Amino acid sequence: GDVVSNLTFPQAMARVHHVGISVGDVDRSLAFWKEFLGIEPRFHKVIGGPYLSKITGYDEISLEACWIDLPGGVVLEILNYLTDKKAPNDDATANPGNVHICIETTDIRALFDRAVSCGARPVGSGPIDISEGPNAGARGCYVRDPDGITLELLQFP
Repeated sequence: GDVVSNLTFPQAMARVHHVGISVGDVDRSLAFWKEFLGIEPRFHKVIGGPYLSKITGYDEISLEACWIDLPGGVVLEILNYLTDKKAPNDDATANPGNVHICIETTDIRALFDRAVSCGARPVGSGPIDISEGPNAGARGCYVRDPDGITLELLQFP
C-alpha cells in the first residue's frame, strides 16, 4: 500500500537529508570543502550499479561520490558523474536550475575571508547590509566554490 496515504503534505517529509552538487573534479572540490569546513568527509568512493541508472536516467553510470557534513546536520553530497556527456553550467545564479547553499554565521567577515582563502571566488566586494525582505537587518554575501556552486553567507544581528 501507499505508506504516506494518511499523511498530510508536511508530515510526509521528515527532514532535508542532503544537498547534492555535481562537480568536474571531486578531489579539487573536496580540498575546498575540507579546508573551508575544517572537517574530513565521512564517505568517498566510486559507486555504481543498476539502481543509479534508474534514478539518474544515465545508462550504466558510475559516480565518484563524497559526503561531508554541513553545519546543522545536512550532508553535502559531492558528485562527479563518470561520463563524457556533461558540460559545466553557467554559474550565474539568475539562470534557471542553479541553486545555492546558505550557511548562517556569527562572523560573516571572518567566514568570507576564510572561504576566499580556501579558493572561493567572491561575487561582489564582500558582505553587505540587507535592507529588505525576510532577512532585512542581516548581512550577506555570495562566493563561488571551485566548480561555480554559489555559497551564500548570512549573519543575523
